[in-house]
Amino acid sequence: MIEKMFKSLEFDVILKKLEEYALSNRAKNRIKNLKPFISNFDVINNLNETTEGKVIIEKCGNPPLSSMTELEKSITLAKKEAILIPEQLENVGGFLVSCRRLKSYLRRAETISDSVALYGNSINELSYIEEEIKRSIRGGQVDDRATQKLTTIRRKIITTSERVKTKLDLYLRNNKNWFSESFVSIKNGRYTLPIKKEFKNRLGGTVIDISKSGGTYFIEPSIVSKIHEEIGLLRIDEENEVRRILYNLTSLIVESIDLIKINIEAMEILDFIFAKGKLSIDMKGNPIPVSIERNIRIEKGRHPLLSSENLVPLDFKIGDGINGVVITGPNTGGKTVSLKTVGLLSLMAQSGLHVPAENGVFTMNNHILCDIGDGQSITENLSTFSSHITNIIDILKTSDDQSLILLDELGSGTDPKEGMGLAIAILEELEIKNCLFVATTHYPDVKDYAMTSKKMINARMTFDHQSLLPLYQLKIGEAGFSCALYIAKRLGISERIINKAELVAYGSKNKTNIDFIGNDKTDDEKPKINNVRVKDEINIKEKKENEIKFSIGDCVTVYPQKMTGIVCTLQNKKGELGVQVKDKKLFVNHKRLKIKVCAKDLYPEDYDLSIVFDSVENRKNRKKMSKKHDPNLIVELREPKK
Repeated sequence: MIEKMFKSLEFDVILKKLEEYALSNRAKNRIKNLKPFISNFDVINNLNETTEGKVIIEKCGNPPLSSMTELEKSITLAKKEAILIPEQLENVGGFLVSCRRLKSYLRRAETISDSVALYGNSINELSYIEEEIKRSIRGGQVDDRATQKLTTIRRKIITTSERVKTKLDLYLRNNKNWFSESFVSIKNGRYTLPIKKEFKNRLGGTVIDISKSGGTYFIEPSIVSKIHEEIGLLRIDEENEVRRILYNLTSLIVESIDLIKINIEAMEILDFIFAKGKLSIDMKGNPIPVSIERNIRIEKGRHPLLSSENLVPLDFKIGDGINGVVITGPNTGGKTVSLKTVGLLSLMAQSGLHVPAENGVFTMNNHILCDIGDGQSITENLSTFSSHITNIIDILKTSDDQSLILLDELGSGTDPKEGMGLAIAILEELEIKNCLFVATTHYPDVKDYAMTSKKMINARMTFDHQSLLPLYQLKIGEAGFSCALYIAKRLGISERIINKAELVAYGSKNKTNIDFIGNDKTDDEKPKINNVRVKDEINIKEKKENEIKFSIGDCVTVYPQKMTGIVCTLQNKKGELGVQVKDKKLFVNHKRLKIKVCAKDLYPEDYDLSIVFDSVENRKNRKKMSKKHDPNLIVELREPKK
């Protein structure tokens, strides 16, 4: 159901656009699985990373990322003790070059980034492996200069092959009438002379091939055979030396395989973050905060899949006592686009993406549920109305006070009176649930219901009464008109028919305000927002520290895996700290750590941290040993793993 809602709001199209900016398949898969976060902490972190990624690109240019094509396959083969071929080694070498360049790129970005640049500390520079691969492999082949021995062997092969050619050329020059061609031929990998059939016994040697006509024999002279055997032995030596070189290079990779895997993880995360930054630049997005308060405010928002050239920006508010907005207005006036814009921007913001809006605030939702489009299905035997009701049943079952509900043309597709009654009953149910909801409708009774409800407010799409064209501007606090009779009158339908239609529809004339006063196109009156009060925007600022000193008991984040751990031993000479992650204790370089919560904020004064790091048995033994020495007691000292 949720996937269906994402598709209705075109969130899947946004993810496909985002995929286009990622280089690696790992990052693309991460994007495919991107969904709105259910934790406000995760939303803030991801939104901040998107912002930093965008700023870094704008200040430092495009990052030198790696596509990591076939890289994991090569790493897996190396781990299984297979010898990597030159192309695979070149892939690993190219990846290590990208890692080195990316680390340098992020070092330059440290002055403008608190979090994303920190990933550079997780990237291991393996220059010695990079240099060995670069020196030994070139153009998908083991280079002649990989080792002195290989250089010597290949030089001997060339020299010996030249000797063969020289001898054969001598035969050709001295006995021109014997041969059908005046050049040496290579057949089945052997040097031969194309001798005429009638002279084949004049030349001692081995017949390697015969022409299709049978008139030419390709013979390897006996004197050349011995030299060819010498070349064969040199080829074996060459192959053995090449295998030795490939084995040594593969061994270097295996020795550093854990460090390479950390680089792969960091590259994937950074590829994902920078893809979000590139998307933001493309759609001119901004980081709009997401709050736990049940308020949504959008200032000059745009639908990201529509051309912004002639698009009228959306201003929208809901919350702070007003839970429902009912949008009315003429057909093709932009009601559905406004509805989709609210839903799509909410999904994007809660997924840690920038949105194309100038300002505002979004709220955390456990579900964003919608009923948009006619949903008619021949195969499932569903009419438009049946499809709407089926969706709404699911929405009512799933939603609660933390949900955002979007309903397009509520109550349509059936008898107008029954549809109107059903629409009001559904809105009343949503009011009881206390969720946020936006609905579009043409029904006048629904507008009247919204006007009398304390938790609902009307909104309308503006309309140019002179040109009969919609202006696609939303005004909150005012009910709109479908304008059907007005448009019909302007287009030339007789006054008699208009009066009759008005009488049938409303029971009397002049109920529909057909003769509008004023024009939305020139009306500068601000929207009347009855009881809507939007709280001041909450600015979320992360604490910045120029110098971080770690203490035992600090709760930290370990990059690039973003694991949470507790500092259990202080920094050693190598700059490493002991960190307990779940049930494991690890040594981690201080540059890969970021304080999440300080120990002083986690534990009371004089708190015995051995309770956190020691086993119950160890603590008991320590207590006993503090009173008197007991040779039978054992206290285990567990060092963190490297």
